[in-house]
Amino acid sequence: MLKEILAEEGIECVLRNDQLSSAIGEIPFIECSPELWVIDDEAYPRAKVFLENWLKNDPTEEEDWTCASCGEQCAAQFGACWSCGTLRD
Repeated sequence: MLKEILAEEGIECVLRNDQLSSAIGEIPFIECSPELWVIDDEAYPRAKVFLENWLKNDPTEEEDWTCASCGEQCAAQFGACWSCGTLRD
């Protein structure tokens, strides 16, 4: 998910070790943890700040909202209506 978020910001990155969970026990678990690598070293500081800010945004602090298109009640963490797909204002 974080890789896709960075890609939307124009920051190219690679996910490593994402298939190693089945090797836990055969090799040390610390070697099996997924890692997100930013391709361009100069983009790393921007990516780090962006992700830190994104992770701080706690959707549970927001209130539920009503879809302007279909009137469906949607939970705060959703950016689009689960019923009709209309984006939240």
